[in-house]
Amino acid sequence: MATTEECYSTHLIDGDGTFNDIGTESFIKEIKLAECGLSYAVVSIMGPQSSGKSTLLNNLFYTNFREMDAFKGRSQTTKGIWMAKCSGIQPCTLVMDLEGTDGRERGEDDTAFEKQSALFALAVSDIVLINMWCHDIGREQAANKPLLKTVFQVMMRLFSPRKTTLMFVIRDKTRTPLENLEPVLREDIQKIWDSVPKPEAHKETPLSEFFNVEVVALSSYEEKEELFKEQVANLRQRFFHSIAPGGLAGDRRGVVPASGFLFSAQQIWKVIKENKDLDLPAHKVMVATVRCEEIANEKYAGFTANESWCLLEEAVQSGPVAGFGKKLNSILYTSLSDYDAEATYFDEGVRSAKRKLLEEKLLQLVQPAHHSMLGHLRSGTLEKFKEAFEKALNDGEGFSVAARNCTESYMALFDEGYEDAVVELSNWDSSKVRDKLRRDIDAHVDSVRAAKLSELNSSYEAKLNEALSGPVEALLDGAHDDTWPSIKKLLQRETESAVSGLFNDLSGFDMDEKTKEKMLTGLEDYARGVVETKAREEAGRALIRMKDRFSTLFSHDSDSMPRVWTGKEDIRAITKTARSASLKLLSVMAAIRLDDSVDNIENTLNSALVDTKNNAAISDRSITTFDSLASSTWEQVPPAKTLITPVQCKSLWRQFRAETEYTVTQAISAQEANKRNNNWLPPPWAIVALVVLGFNEFMTLLRNPLYLGVIFVGFLIIKALWVQLDISGEFRNGALPGLLSISTKFLPTVMNLLRKLAEEGQIPATNNSQTNQAVASKSFQNGSTRSNMSSSASSGITASGNGNEYSSFTKEE
Repeated sequence: MATTEECYSTHLIDGDGTFNDIGTESFIKEIKLAECGLSYAVVSIMGPQSSGKSTLLNNLFYTNFREMDAFKGRSQTTKGIWMAKCSGIQPCTLVMDLEGTDGRERGEDDTAFEKQSALFALAVSDIVLINMWCHDIGREQAANKPLLKTVFQVMMRLFSPRKTTLMFVIRDKTRTPLENLEPVLREDIQKIWDSVPKPEAHKETPLSEFFNVEVVALSSYEEKEELFKEQVANLRQRFFHSIAPGGLAGDRRGVVPASGFLFSAQQIWKVIKENKDLDLPAHKVMVATVRCEEIANEKYAGFTANESWCLLEEAVQSGPVAGFGKKLNSILYTSLSDYDAEATYFDEGVRSAKRKLLEEKLLQLVQPAHHSMLGHLRSGTLEKFKEAFEKALNDGEGFSVAARNCTESYMALFDEGYEDAVVELSNWDSSKVRDKLRRDIDAHVDSVRAAKLSELNSSYEAKLNEALSGPVEALLDGAHDDTWPSIKKLLQRETESAVSGLFNDLSGFDMDEKTKEKMLTGLEDYARGVVETKAREEAGRALIRMKDRFSTLFSHDSDSMPRVWTGKEDIRAITKTARSASLKLLSVMAAIRLDDSVDNIENTLNSALVDTKNNAAISDRSITTFDSLASSTWEQVPPAKTLITPVQCKSLWRQFRAETEYTVTQAISAQEANKRNNNWLPPPWAIVALVVLGFNEFMTLLRNPLYLGVIFVGFLIIKALWVQLDISGEFRNGALPGLLSISTKFLPTVMNLLRKLAEEGQIPATNNSQTNQAVASKSFQNGSTRSNMSSSASSGITASGNGNEYSSFTKEE
């Protein structure tokens, strides 16, 4: 690397095409390019050998590229590609000096490097100077036109097109004004651009989209050196701030950050070197290439406009087309045969390559239609399979047999349809579509199997639910020692029946043993779950069940007839029996007993809640009595099997006793009231004493009938007062309550009788008979009503009064 003041240069690519990695890296570090970011520009120059390119660069950018010594003859001076940093120009500008073209040192045939270097320059440069002689303007094989044509085409194919400024420098300008030379040159450039084949996306893209074309003219350096330097100095001013808006490269695109310039250049050169298509063909091959490509494009355009193809493409979009493969093959072979006929005299290698490209393009064009055809074929086959499979199942055919037969049949049908749609020129593999169809069929079979199995399992679950729920509820309602053994037998019987039925039904589904066993086990677990769920529901209604059982046993005799409390019944024994039965129900519902394990729940409840010796023992042993229930679990019973915990049992029993005490109290009150009603007459000995002691008085009455009249009137008055005051009813609830009630009613009743007698005395004699009868009837009705009301009231008082007595009775228990 040479250094002169601010000018640095390096040999970027040597004459053999080797990239100078080490030297270039040192050069980049020396000029501190990485610090520039996006603020830098790259300029390159290309042109014929010995056309003064290095001289122009040295005068234009103050570089130190090696120049040709004219006294030693015209020969190659620059080999490969050199790079230098321009002096005194902002922003940082790199300039590349390319090896000249058409050099005799490389020879006529070995021009690959020239094209590669030109392409590299266009790929990395913002501004490309094209050095050309003035007298070459208008000539077909001069001014690098063939090279420029190839570079245009390959550059768009290899790289993302970037906006590059092409500055054509016309050397040794003649008397012809620049205004006359520039239009001719621009016209030649436009022709080159129009003739270059472009990608589909850039068919109509103008040259100005990718290139800015500038034209300048310089006088002869040897004949008019001063004028030449003056013109170059003016041109130099245009490179200041070249990347600013309005500058020579103001609208460039795709700029690589300065820190990545070296890596980018290395990769671009690597791609260019490895791409053999960059070697420009000989004249014969070039003509063959251009012409064969034109023919191929014509045949491709003709195929796309072919009416038969358009109709076929349209038809296959809506559904399958019979004979699709045969029709499409005919159209393809016709287009390729026409190509062969027109290209038969061109270079065989080029002709075959272009035919291959045409074939690939045509296949790429028809492939969507072929895919549509296969899609219709697949979907149609799948629908037919579904219909046939459903019909086979409805006809009673076994599931696995129906699935296997239908799958084999319709996969074969798909293969037949595919043979009719084959495109002979292609090697397209239908295995993906076939595999997709097979996956869809298998998925449908699996979904139907899952639905059938779910339906089958649900039916057996419903049968189990119906067979277990009602009987389990009935067994728990009539809880006794054999309740859980009966439930266990019921569960075992129904479960075995259901599992056996399900096992037989599963035999037609071709299932693996593990899955089958899982379903059978799940059904067994479901049955057990039904029983446990029902047991938990009934446990939640334990208090209601206990009260119902108590009420049934307490209020009905052994013949299920309602009890009448006549006074002969042993209420204490009946109450104890009813409560023991209710406690039995509670012990049965306290835990799930579907296993063979034994527990002592009943004994614990009896010892804690029923078995007491006397009232004193209850108060003295209250703590020890309930300690056995001060727990949330039962001994020998897992928590998962517990329905009612000991603490809950204790609480339920307290609530049960509280809610049933009223029934017992009512029974005791009714029994005592019945006894009093049956014993209202005096004892027999009192009646005998009255007859013996009252004999003289009785005889006196017989001797004087007037006494009998007075006694009869007194009897009527006392009878009226008896009825009106309802004395028997009042004394039914006790002597003191009866006296108090009669004392409050006596005076109003006497006044009422006197008022009625006074009213009777004022009624005419003719109506006395009817009036007396009405008054007597009315008095009797009122007396009866009051008697009933007084009886009810006295019954209530009696019941209230006896409540305390029963309270002491229950404590004695």
